[in-house]
Amino acid sequence: MTTVAEVSPAKDTRARLPIAEVRWSTVLAPLLLGVLALVAWEWLVEGLEVEPYVLPAPSAIWEQMTLNTGNIVDGATVTGRNALIGTVAGAVVGVAGAMLAGTFRFLDQMAAPVVAALAVIPIVALAPVLYSMYGAAADTGRIIVAGLSVTIPVYLNTLRGLRQVRAVHRDLMTAYAAGPVQVIRSVTLPTATPYVFTGLRVASSLAVIAALIAEYFGGPIGGLGKSITSSAASSNYPLAWAYVTGAIVLGLLFYVVTLLVELWFSRHHRSGG
Repeated sequence: MTTVAEVSPAKDTRARLPIAEVRWSTVLAPLLLGVLALVAWEWLVEGLEVEPYVLPAPSAIWEQMTLNTGNIVDGATVTGRNALIGTVAGAVVGVAGAMLAGTFRFLDQMAAPVVAALAVIPIVALAPVLYSMYGAAADTGRIIVAGLSVTIPVYLNTLRGLRQVRAVHRDLMTAYAAGPVQVIRSVTLPTATPYVFTGLRVASSLAVIAALIAEYFGGPIGGLGKSITSSAASSNYPLAWAYVTGAIVLGLLFYVVTLLVELWFSRHHRSGG
C-alpha cells in the first residue's frame, strides 16, 4: 500500500513591512481626544480671558481659516512643492549613498563623519547662506534645506536595513552564480525596504518643517512660513495660527501619503507582484 505524503503549502518567508491593521479604535480614539482638547482650549481661553497674542481661541482661528482659505491653500502649495522636491531628491541621494556605503566598506567609513556633520547643521544658519549663493528670488535654497533634512534619516535607515542582510543569503546567491543586480533585487532590497520606508515616514514630515523654517529667513514671497511671520508682525495672531494649522495639515498629508505608499508596497510585495 502506497502512502502519499501530505505537502504543506509553502510559507511566505519574505520580509514584511511593519504596518499594523487599521482598526476603528485607532482612528476614533485620537479624534475624540482632539475634540476634547479643542473644547477645553476654547473654554480656558474664554473663561480666563486669555489675550490673543498669548493664545487665540479655536473659534477665532477657525474664523480666519474660513476667511483666508485661498491664501492658506496657496501658501501650502508653495511650501508643499518645495518640500516634495526636497523629499524626492533627498530620498534618492540617501538610498543611493547607503547602497554605495553598504557595498564598499571604505566609503562607509569615509561618509560617517560627513553624515554626522550634515545631521547637526542648523537650518537657521544654512538658509541665509543658500539664499546668498542661489539668490533670494529662487526657491533653490528652500529645496536644498528640505532635501538635506530627508537625506540623513533615509541614508541611516537604509544603511541599517542593508546591514540586516545575512551573510548566508549572500553566499547562497554567490553559489548560484547570481549577478550583482540579481542579488540586489532578490536579497538586498527586500530586506532593506521596510527600513527605507521607516526613514521616509520620518523624513516626509521633516521636509515640511525644514521648508517652512527656511521661509522665515528670506527667499521669494509665498509659502506658509512667510505668511505666519507677516501675520504675527501685523498682530493678527488668529490668522498666524490659521497658517500654522495649514502647516500642520500639510505635514500630516505628507506623512499619510508616505504611509499609504508603504501600505501599497507592502501588499504588492506580499502578493509577489
